[in-house]
Amino acid sequence: MSDLPFNRRTVLGLLGTAIGAVSTPARAASSASLDFDELYGKVSVLGLSFSDKVKALAGKDVRMRGYMAPPLKAEADFFVLTEIPMSICPFCSSDADWPDNIVVVRLRSAQTFEQANALIEVRGTLEVGSWTDPATGFVSLLRIVGADFHAI
Repeated sequence: MSDLPFNRRTVLGLLGTAIGAVSTPARAASSASLDFDELYGKVSVLGLSFSDKVKALAGKDVRMRGYMAPPLKAEADFFVLTEIPMSICPFCSSDADWPDNIVVVRLRSAQTFEQANALIEVRGTLEVGSWTDPATGFVSLLRIVGADFHAI
């Protein structure tokens, strides 16, 4: 599973699982920074494959900065983190409207969300590999779980 190739449609299926990140001093000190441009190692005719950094950080605490995509409802326990602000709901559009580098964030508990154009920092545990959320049926390949977030 460490070098699974996958296509854009599968990557965009990341909508399944999400996370949020409330920072505590101990967690902040131990979290590795992960940027959107570090998610994938290569692009081939078979699709995208995870970078060596993502593979090494699997199961570890990470922090990422980005933008919360418009959520399905005002309060929920997951959302999609994007590199740039998005004005469309991921559940209401086709995958052609979405970038390849999105991350599902699964929060520790349901929260009210930030505006889609507000920069946030998410902290949680990185999960890598295909997973289907039993409650929603969404499939994700890359998630930050047990997460908290705050506006920057």
